Amino acid sequence: MKNSRRNFLKAITASSVVMPMIASAKPLNKDGRKLNIALIGLGYYATYQLAPAFAQTQFANLAGVVSGTPSKIEDWKKKYNIPEKNCYNYQNFDKIIENKDIDAVYIVLPNSMHHEFALRAAKAGKHVICEKPMAVSVREAEEMIAACKKAGVQLAIGYRLHYEPFTNEVMRLAREKDFGKVKFVEASFGFKLRDTNAWRMKKAFAGGGPMMDVGIYALNASRYATGEEPVSVTAQWVKTDPEIYKDIEETLFWQLKFPGGAISSSTTTYNGNVHRLFVSYENGNLEMSPAYDYGPLKGKTSKGEMNLPVIKHQTAQLEAMSEAILNNRPVRTPGEEGLRDMKIIEAIYKAAETGKEIKL
Repeated sequence: MKNSRRNFLKAITASSVVMPMIASAKPLNKDGRKLNIALIGLGYYATYQLAPAFAQTQFANLAGVVSGTPSKIEDWKKKYNIPEKNCYNYQNFDKIIENKDIDAVYIVLPNSMHHEFALRAAKAGKHVICEKPMAVSVREAEEMIAACKKAGVQLAIGYRLHYEPFTNEVMRLAREKDFGKVKFVEASFGFKLRDTNAWRMKKAFAGGGPMMDVGIYALNASRYATGEEPVSVTAQWVKTDPEIYKDIEETLFWQLKFPGGAISSSTTTYNGNVHRLFVSYENGNLEMSPAYDYGPLKGKTSKGEMNLPVIKHQTAQLEAMSEAILNNRPVRTPGEEGLRDMKIIEAIYKAAETGKEIKL
């Protein structure tokens, strides 16, 4: 469908191939060890972003697949030379506990399924990488963290932007204050989605609307752009087409206050295109657009264009996560990072519903 998220992301991916792929500095895999990962869910993101990323990694290996669609499993087995014993469906997945050739799973399923498969993977003794949002509630996120800790496995959340140069520069500016303290942040992300059959349009699968899809990027950006955790939130929502957006929010606005005095204003929507990060500092500013998609990201500061390496985000993320897990070091984006966003998302929904400022 023309206005689907899939076509939106395919267009983004197509635009990125015209840019040179510049490798970022990364540790060399001197002993050749790789983290053997099984992908759970073989939809668009797994097919067009993660699978190609594996081919470029030193520390990660696509070792298995899990899907509810038998034909997809057959296709992936042939294309990526995956042995039959490393292929599972949703029903027999728990047998993965017997498979010593798989170290970790990467959950790429509808949001409502993250919790179940994270708990099942942890029980099987496998490390867990999970797409964001990590769950559909704070309770589920907390249970995922607890299950992985109990099992002695790591839980990593797929915040791919935390592994790429432009976002890391935004974080550095918040930390080192080249332009002084952050005063104001505008972080917004939305696109047109009107396909009522899409799982993202069904609250039972998505846990919400655009907030649980692309809005989380804007929320996370306001946190890393300030380098702080918000202390309160206000929010409002608007629905101009209730026949299309029956089950979820259509457009959501929210405002955050931070302890250092900064404020942020954000929008997410399924009824229009918005894709921007703006940061106002005491002595300058930063603007990125696009700021959150698969690239190439673009931005400028008061000093000029942000001339930074263009990389494949998923490759950098897989490399960093796998290298950390292999060496028993904490990952950069653990379950606690996902939990912080989930707590704020629940507060945003509560603020929009009640019209009150919600303390965090």
